[in-house]
Amino acid sequence: MSAERAAEPLETRELHKILSDPGYLKLLVLCALLGIPVSLAAFGFLVLEHSTQHWLWESLPHGLGYAATPWWWPLPLLSAAGLVVAWVVSTLPGHGGHLPVDGLGGGPVLPSVVPGVVLAALASLSLGAVLGPEAPLIALGSGLALLTVRAARRSEAPQLTVVLATAGAAAAVSTVFGSPLVAAVLLIEAVGVGGPQLFAVILPCMLASGVGAIVFTGFGNWTGLATGALALPVLPPSQTLGTGDFLWGIPLAAAIACGCVAAMTLGTKIAEWTGQRPALRTVACAVAVGAFAAMYGLSTGRAPEEAALSGQATLAALAAEPHAWPVSALLLLLVFKGLAWSVSMAALRGGPAFPALFLGAVAAVLCSPLPGFGVTAGLAVGLAAAGSAVLRLPVSAAVLATLLLGRDAVSQMPLLVVASVVAFVCGELLRGRRTLRVPPG
Repeated sequence: MSAERAAEPLETRELHKILSDPGYLKLLVLCALLGIPVSLAAFGFLVLEHSTQHWLWESLPHGLGYAATPWWWPLPLLSAAGLVVAWVVSTLPGHGGHLPVDGLGGGPVLPSVVPGVVLAALASLSLGAVLGPEAPLIALGSGLALLTVRAARRSEAPQLTVVLATAGAAAAVSTVFGSPLVAAVLLIEAVGVGGPQLFAVILPCMLASGVGAIVFTGFGNWTGLATGALALPVLPPSQTLGTGDFLWGIPLAAAIACGCVAAMTLGTKIAEWTGQRPALRTVACAVAVGAFAAMYGLSTGRAPEEAALSGQATLAALAAEPHAWPVSALLLLLVFKGLAWSVSMAALRGGPAFPALFLGAVAAVLCSPLPGFGVTAGLAVGLAAAGSAVLRLPVSAAVLATLLLGRDAVSQMPLLVVASVVAFVCGELLRGRRTLRVPPG
């Protein structure tokens, strides 16, 4: 070894050794090739789910002569979803995948489980479950990636299995988030490299950088002095942050975290009840989701699909015209969709993140009339806080909120980073108290 190489840090030498290993280079090539079929499969899943959903909730009611979707429409659709999911849970390998209340799922998914995951997710998402497609896509990508490895090889090389499964999951989930960066960050956090120590280091860094950006921005505006910071001046200006945005935004982030943890706690209890008689009670839960959506439609006179489905399309409409929604409709939407989300997580199949982001946005719009609190700042807080509390991945939540806010994220970055940390800490403390509580006697 040369004197120059010997002077390099041990970590640098180890990294060079890994990157120059022919086996690792072959693994990189394999993962690159895997991205092609996995992304095509994910694309097909999303197209089929979207087309079926559009036909069931828009084209079919209009074809039957209804000017708008009737309030009772979710009841038969969710009942059918419950029957399909109950059949998958009872008969197919893997029971349709993990429950959404457990998060995005953990560990590699065997290829034999993929058909049940896809069928249960398509039925749930298309027919009105208050869930998103992210968890089924992760399972789909993971299972398809492991098709390239024989069962004997998977048992001999568990590390290879984890790497391929994670790469396949990242390729699949990037299609729904529309960004490979979000998928990469999400999977890095979800895999949990570093365990609790990772979060112990990340949270102070995020909080310090967020608060530092607040002080830096505010002091720069106050003094008018230029610092020559990295910037692209051709970008259009977006709404600037004010003191009221932080005074209202931080408590709102904590409140959203509490609401998300409460909803997931309720979902966990319902899941325990459903697990005693899975087939029958899965159908009962699906009917309850349909009833909540129907009650929203009946009580507001608005489309019942606003309280059903993932909320992905409705989020865009809410963000585009937040003041077009009556306060009463937003309050009822928060209640009925929140309950439907809890029950959906307990029995049906999908991901928990998309409805959480939507409900966080609803809470933000409800609070936006507060003095000094802007709609854009509220959306930044709502998206970041809900994502952080539900995904339990603060960096991923901040990156996802940045992606959704588009050009407005530039000015809202300090607030959404701090909101993500506050929501994560509040959520974990609440979960810890619930876990550590000792019954009396």
